[in-house]
Amino acid sequence: MLISTAYPQGLGALFDTPKAMIQFLPLLLIFVVFYFLLIRPQQQKQKTHRTMLDALRRGDRVVTGGGIIGTVNRVASPEEVIVDIAEGVRVRVLRSTITTILAKTDPGAAREAANERGSGRRRSKTAAKETEPEVQEDEKA
Repeated sequence: MLISTAYPQGLGALFDTPKAMIQFLPLLLIFVVFYFLLIRPQQQKQKTHRTMLDALRRGDRVVTGGGIIGTVNRVASPEEVIVDIAEGVRVRVLRSTITTILAKTDPGAAREAANERGSGRRRSKTAAKETEPEVQEDEKA
């Protein structure tokens, strides 16, 4: 027979010499560089995007993945958001497809505006007339 039998060497023999360790050092160095230049920044970007989506509320101006700019009308579920893209046009959008928030609403200001609108509807006509500025007859002439 012309072919001799090959026997596997143990892994201990592979790392016995310092020369073998030096051969694996560049591979380890390449992995470390890839981690700090590619993997870690991507993980941080995903984390900030996730926190941005968790803080999404009504009235925020957003851009979807398709480039549509709209205003969040309501958060339908943890996965879906209703977005106004034009007057009278509402679209259900997956929360994960929202890429950026253009303008964030102030919850306190939105609450005050809603209260003012709500109280304005309940005012009587006489109360509305009292708040209007009066014009004196002399100024008209």
